[in-house]
Amino acid sequence: MRNLRCVQQLSSGDAAGVRALAWDATNDSVLCLRDACGLLNLERWAGDEFHQIASWDAPQYPYQILHLRFFGDTNSACIVFDGGDLVVVREYPDGEEKIEIVGSIDSGISAAAWSPDEELLVITTKANTLIYLTRDFEDLFSLELTARDLEISDHVSVGWGKTETQFKGKKARALRDPTVPETVDDGRLAEANEFHETTISWRGDGVFVAINAIEESTQRRVIRVFSREGALDSVSEPVNGLIAPLSWRPAGNLLAGIQLFEDKRQVVFFERNGLRHGQFHLRPLDGAEYGTEVPIRALQWNVDSTVLAISYDDRVQMWTMGNYHWYLKQEIFEPSMLWHPENPLKLALLSKSQDKIRRLQYVLDVCSSPIVPPTDYGLVAVIDGKSLKVTPFRQANIPPPMALYEINLPANANDVMITLEEAAPEQSSQPLFQIKVLHPEQTSWYVLDCGKSEPPTRVHEDGTLGQHQPETSLENSGSERPLSFEVLSPSTEPGEFRLAENGSLLLRGRLLATGCTSFLVTPSHVIFTTSQHLLKFVHLATNLEAPEIPPDTPESDERCRSIERGAKLVTAMPSIFAVVLQMPRGNLETIYPRALVLAGLRQSIAEKKYKKAFLACRNQRVDMNIIHDHQPEQFIANVGILIDQIRKSEHVDLFLSALKEEDVSRTMYRETLRADERPDADTSRVQNGKVNRICNAFLEALSGRKANVKNLITAQVCKNPPDLDAGLMEIVQLREKGSDQVDEVVEHICFLADVNRLYDNALGLYDLRLTLLIAQQSQKDPKEYLPFLQNLQRMDTLRRRFSIDEYLGRFKKAIRHLCALGAFDEVKSYTTKHDLYEETMGLYRYDEEKFSSIMQLYADHLRNTSQFKAAATSFHYLNDMTQASECYRLANQWQESLSTATLIPVPSHQLRSLATSSAQSAIETKDFRAAATIFLDYLQDIPMATKYFCKGYLFTEAFRTITLSSQTDLLPSIFDTGLTENMATITELLADCKAQLTAQVARIRELRQKKEEDPLAFFDGDVNDGKEIPDDVSLADTDAASTMGGSLFTRYTNRSMAGTAETGTSRRSSKNRRREERKRARGKKGSVYEEEYLVNSVRRLVERVNSVGDEVGRLVEWLVRRRMVERARAVEGGMTEVVGLCGTAVEDVFRVEEEKVLLMDGEEGKQEHRDVPVVKEFVRLALLSQPGS
Repeated sequence: MRNLRCVQQLSSGDAAGVRALAWDATNDSVLCLRDACGLLNLERWAGDEFHQIASWDAPQYPYQILHLRFFGDTNSACIVFDGGDLVVVREYPDGEEKIEIVGSIDSGISAAAWSPDEELLVITTKANTLIYLTRDFEDLFSLELTARDLEISDHVSVGWGKTETQFKGKKARALRDPTVPETVDDGRLAEANEFHETTISWRGDGVFVAINAIEESTQRRVIRVFSREGALDSVSEPVNGLIAPLSWRPAGNLLAGIQLFEDKRQVVFFERNGLRHGQFHLRPLDGAEYGTEVPIRALQWNVDSTVLAISYDDRVQMWTMGNYHWYLKQEIFEPSMLWHPENPLKLALLSKSQDKIRRLQYVLDVCSSPIVPPTDYGLVAVIDGKSLKVTPFRQANIPPPMALYEINLPANANDVMITLEEAAPEQSSQPLFQIKVLHPEQTSWYVLDCGKSEPPTRVHEDGTLGQHQPETSLENSGSERPLSFEVLSPSTEPGEFRLAENGSLLLRGRLLATGCTSFLVTPSHVIFTTSQHLLKFVHLATNLEAPEIPPDTPESDERCRSIERGAKLVTAMPSIFAVVLQMPRGNLETIYPRALVLAGLRQSIAEKKYKKAFLACRNQRVDMNIIHDHQPEQFIANVGILIDQIRKSEHVDLFLSALKEEDVSRTMYRETLRADERPDADTSRVQNGKVNRICNAFLEALSGRKANVKNLITAQVCKNPPDLDAGLMEIVQLREKGSDQVDEVVEHICFLADVNRLYDNALGLYDLRLTLLIAQQSQKDPKEYLPFLQNLQRMDTLRRRFSIDEYLGRFKKAIRHLCALGAFDEVKSYTTKHDLYEETMGLYRYDEEKFSSIMQLYADHLRNTSQFKAAATSFHYLNDMTQASECYRLANQWQESLSTATLIPVPSHQLRSLATSSAQSAIETKDFRAAATIFLDYLQDIPMATKYFCKGYLFTEAFRTITLSSQTDLLPSIFDTGLTENMATITELLADCKAQLTAQVARIRELRQKKEEDPLAFFDGDVNDGKEIPDDVSLADTDAASTMGGSLFTRYTNRSMAGTAETGTSRRSSKNRRREERKRARGKKGSVYEEEYLVNSVRRLVERVNSVGDEVGRLVEWLVRRRMVERARAVEGGMTEVVGLCGTAVEDVFRVEEEKVLLMDGEEGKQEHRDVPVVKEFVRLALLSQPGS
């Protein structure tokens, strides 16, 4: 779909006498060899002038320059003459001869060619020898070209691609061998245009070289393929009429040659093994007859193998191939040309008629109509010689080489331009396009009306189709013939966007993107393809000084899309959201990128063109929620406009059924044009109640007009949750009106919702007729639901409703109907069966007798389900003190249990037994105050009460009880013993705390030091240098973040992998989380968890010390009162020491700013702040203070 367009043309001054050209790729200049009055001048054309390099006498004999090559690394040129001389000219001699004849071949030279790497020179002599020379012109080896070379290849053709191998029916040549062609070429020479020349062509990698020469003994032209080492690799098969031009495609797969017939000429292709591999016919030249046509002198591929140039005696034709069709793209009336060795589409032309050298720069460009809606018809014109292939892709997507219209041109075309006609005829509702074609000698115009099926019409000199310029002849203009039109971008200023040769996309000279392979400009986007096989969109609505280039994330960004490898842009049609791409082979693909689709949708929504937006969503499979989510308030205010525009009830139902709570304008269709205004933190926001809001707006809009009942039902059913009852009531109202649409509407609602749920809801409305209609649309067996419905029909109203509610599992509603029936015994059994005690008691709250009966059932139920506290309260309400007392005891409420037992009343021995069991329960739960109170008040056991007061560190109560009962003999035996036992317990606890603090704080210091010195070894788990550590520390559960599966960085920063996720949820499985919890619980020393465990262990120890401070204070005070001063001093000293150690540990372990420790929750990925533990001050007894302390 691309044409060759000339974008740069430079002409030299006087070039008379120039015999040969060569490129200097280093300086991007042209060298020419000029014969001027018996002198040979080697000159460089740079800029506007010729700069002479060297001059010497021309040979005295008639000569021909076979090859001119310039070496940029040595600034020297090599000239090969047919007489046998090899001349080297040095631009900067540097001590060597400026002009040197480095060798001479006496027999003469027929052809010569340097290898692509400029290391080997291959020469064929007129004595049929092949010579390999090095860069220093040393003879590597020589070979004789003989008839024996033809024996190396034994070609066998199996007829692939031939008509002989195609199936034509059983009876058509059934016995013919398809591998045997109908005619076999014998290689005879062409009768005309055979100049007995030899041609040499290297493969692009320089590994093989092909030589096209005539074998005199057989009078057959043969293509021999030699390796770089001089070994004969293959010989071509015989081809009649093969002439001298030969060019090996740089890609290496084909060799191109010319075959002549009596009535035609064609380019034939050979593989390296010498077998034919396709061909294409050359078109007749203007003004020439077959047999007398202009001879073909040379074939040349450009460096990237995309263009094949065919040189005639008076012109050059350029051919390209796409989709297995060869297009004639250019015809230039100059006899000689030379491709640039590095720039694929740059060439030099030698114009002997004008004595000038021309440098031409081409690009492969698509000729398309302006991409400006609404006239963006995607009209593309493709040049193919005298045929112009025109296709409007908006109307027909026709793959090349076919086209919707083919215009027969008066001459071969070089360029084409399409513009929009400014004043279209009134009778045409479609735009008119003007197609301007540039030929080598003239220019022609055509007009295409897209509203008609007629092909483009040519405009003649009378100009009947509008104000067009007539065709202009350039034949006698006296100036150089133009090779292209100047085409400007229709949507931007000239030169704003440009694609450089190195693939850089430039905006006003500034780099916009690299690796660009093609681009288009639309009114709202710059569209370009990249070498990474991505299609990207850049918004033009933003500031052009700093446009935002999308990243390479096609999975998340609408502005980036993956495409097929090597695909390039052909045209775009924003009106239909289409982009046409051409694959490397030449076939086309039309895609609808999300960027164009969503841009069009947003524009339609802003303009309140809801029907256009709806149809675009439907055709392009876009979530229809965007119609609301893009501008919610505008949508809600204009629901009536949407209904009026859409009209079809089916489309309204389709829109409503697609609603969901997600705000798609902030998730899958996030607006990239205003990305800075929509922070990423809001992309997952969901509009709660959005669906119901839209459905209610539709119901309100439909209620005020003659609406289709199906739309009303759809709006009810599509709510979240579905309002099935309201939808079914619409059917009931329709049935009451006697409408004949009832069955159709029932079928509609069954399509929208689960028919089984509809059946239950219809039954719940107690409408058996409606239920039957729904059941008939379901897969239910009539043998099942008909008897059931008939049975319900025979019941009275209350019993029917009770049965329906019981069938639907609505037990709370069923009990109401059962109560209304007055069947109290049935009510009690139903209440017990379905645990409806609270509902039933509410129904009988004004009937004391029935209420108490239900309360008794409820109390028994609570007791049987071990809800003893509630059961005791229920029995207490019913004055059943025996059951109430037992339930209170089981609920560990000893006060209520003993009080209700006293109210019964129970015998004294039973009361004592109950008190004893209650006291034992209190002792088991370590509620020593309660146990002592029971022994004192109910069992009158003063010693036991004193003992348990002392166990609970309630020494004052114990002392009061002893003195009140006047049993002072209990002071030394029980009271003092209790003090001694408690002192031993506290002393042991303080010793354990001291040892644990000493071990754990030292270990924490060691771990932190190792972490600072070598974090890598620390987080790999080797924190002990391979040594064992004592197992004298306590490790327990912690809230530290799990580092399983995290990197070294995440471990070092105490951040979990889940904390980096956008959703805030853990990515680990529950199995892995449980495994991590077990690792933390084990507290393995030397692991990455150890420090966190130790820190939390110290925290818990400090809290434990704070909790026993009051108990220790009371113990010390009563030890002094009982004259145990030394013991009191020992306990106080131990407590003071432990409190001091705790304070030091807190300062050393919890080293953070503002006394906060930052911990990471490994499960939820949230940060929590926990207070540093505060050590509670221990107040020492003043009586025990030492002097000077």
